[in-house]
Amino acid sequence: MPKSIKTGSRYMPGLDGLRALALIGVMCYHWGLDEAPGGFLGVSIFFVLSGYLITNILAIEWHHHGRIDLKQFWYRRFRRLLPAMLIMLLMTVVWMTLFDTSRLASLRYDVVAAVTYISNWQFIFQDISYFESFGPPSPLGHMWSLAVEEQFYLLWPLLMLVGLKWFPKRGQMFVFICTLAALSALLMALLHEPGSDPSRVYFGTDTRAFGLLSGAALAIVWPSYKLSGRVQRVAQLGLDLTGIGALLLVLYMMWSTDRYASWLYNGGMLLFSIAAAVLVAVLAHPASLLAKILGAGPLRWIGIRSYGIYLWHYPVLILTSPGGNPEGIGAFYTFLQVAASVILASLSWKYIEQPIREGALRVWWQDVRHPKRRSCVFTPRRLAVYCSSLLFIGIFCIGMTMNISDAKKQEANGVFSEFPSPENAGEPAPEQQQEKEIVPDEEQTDGEQPSAEEPNGGELDAEEPNAKEPNAGESNGEAATDSDPEKNADNDTEKDTAPEDIKDTPADHQVKPMSGASITAIGDSVMVGVTPCLEKLLPGITVDAEIGRQMSHAADLLPALEAKDRLSGTVIIGLGTNGAFSEKSLTSLLDSLQSAEQVLLVNTRVPKDWEENVNKMLSKIGSKYSNTTIIDWHEASKDHPEYFREDGVHLEPAGAEAYTRLIMSVLG
Repeated sequence: MPKSIKTGSRYMPGLDGLRALALIGVMCYHWGLDEAPGGFLGVSIFFVLSGYLITNILAIEWHHHGRIDLKQFWYRRFRRLLPAMLIMLLMTVVWMTLFDTSRLASLRYDVVAAVTYISNWQFIFQDISYFESFGPPSPLGHMWSLAVEEQFYLLWPLLMLVGLKWFPKRGQMFVFICTLAALSALLMALLHEPGSDPSRVYFGTDTRAFGLLSGAALAIVWPSYKLSGRVQRVAQLGLDLTGIGALLLVLYMMWSTDRYASWLYNGGMLLFSIAAAVLVAVLAHPASLLAKILGAGPLRWIGIRSYGIYLWHYPVLILTSPGGNPEGIGAFYTFLQVAASVILASLSWKYIEQPIREGALRVWWQDVRHPKRRSCVFTPRRLAVYCSSLLFIGIFCIGMTMNISDAKKQEANGVFSEFPSPENAGEPAPEQQQEKEIVPDEEQTDGEQPSAEEPNGGELDAEEPNAKEPNAGESNGEAATDSDPEKNADNDTEKDTAPEDIKDTPADHQVKPMSGASITAIGDSVMVGVTPCLEKLLPGITVDAEIGRQMSHAADLLPALEAKDRLSGTVIIGLGTNGAFSEKSLTSLLDSLQSAEQVLLVNTRVPKDWEENVNKMLSKIGSKYSNTTIIDWHEASKDHPEYFREDGVHLEPAGAEAYTRLIMSVLG
């Protein structure tokens, strides 16, 4: 790419190679590769790169012209980013209109937020987690990072103009930007609650600005127009060794970081951004050998198209994976998804992004204003490209339609249903034919469990974070009778080790009911699923269970329950399926329950990486309270796949019985 006459900027291929590495990390994280738990940090590299490149452009313009043309700057940004994004949004809406109309209503708000570049704040205000989600994720969930960057593009030129006037010397401007970055990192540390879902500080423009500002500070003291390729060999060696050290640190953190680690939000992410900035500094230098290596053909090709690949990969992943979950789809299917993302991005680059960057919009506008006859633009080559693209899209749609049809067949067969169908509700599952029955046959009431064919009955993963179901604690029978099957889509529970006399109960043994008049259970959808069993064996129990409930929500329920004198006896807490929680939330809850005679904390079995975090927190905090007992469902359900539905969380009838027996063993 030739040197720009207008700005004096130059092309730095090593930075495109770094873009490719960042993109690969993000995609590995989204596809759930265990080898890249910190792949989400690739977004931080994008932030540092954007901060550096944008500030570099502005600094060069200020240096050469003594001013910043805000109108042209913003026009170039929107011209570069908006067209490709609009095409992706259009295709996503068309896809969902054809194949998944039930989610169009919620998608409407995501589209508006994406177009207006406020997706990150939408997710914050709607309490949507980036890390913890069981319901089908939004195919536009990745737009939050583009929103942060666009907000930076809008505000930073104005702040930079102010800074350049207040701090005309380069050193002063550097200190000014570093101060802003430090304040942003400090705000992240202050707002983050260890052990809780970090999405607020992860999404926030205010708490992520330090990544962009780290790159901006670098551009002030390391502008590209001042870097010369003529350096001594010793200096070049030192430059590359520094870059290699920074690269190794960046890769190590991307391939090893636990997203719940408190240190990450207490300075760790700032350290990562600084390491990325050092790496950018080396790759931006024309004398760097490392820049030539990372700027090699394959990585550079990916880096140049990284924006399009980032745009397309997440919708492709979410819309073509069963339930939006890529786990267990297989290597070949993953390859097809990645290939589809790259092909769509390549088409976007060739026919949308690149032509518009070269002035296609201006030519189009001139044709609109001054129409004239043109020869057919469909040359044989272009016609072949378009036909091939349509053929690929057609094959892809057919394949995805078959996948959706298979999923619906599984749903109709009860694979995804929360409860057994009415005709089988009173019968044990095949896996439990040899197990004892909890209650006599004449006490089974088939009608208490909703059918898998009820509305949304098969959508285990359709849990909306703010969805509210009727309060299951208003009456003893409400949780079972009024609960929607979707209500059970909550994710709960690790396996407890039931005592041996419970785990190996003889087949002819029957658990006898006991009074539940002084017992209250608070939980999420897993608790909803076991409510019928609890009410059979503990008549009089109050169950307050709700889809999507987090530990932090439990404290809000206590005043109403206390007014009904439901907290003086035994309180069962079954929460943690839907994500991690802070020590403060659990401590506050248990402090409020110190007047209870007994508090039972049921830990969780959930095939998500917050499982260990949740169970450790329950054990650590629960052991400090004399009236609190941990019920180890995680251990008790170990090696019992027959207890669980396809998601590994929600319970089959056998699992609901085992869960209830475990609680009864402690109460008895």
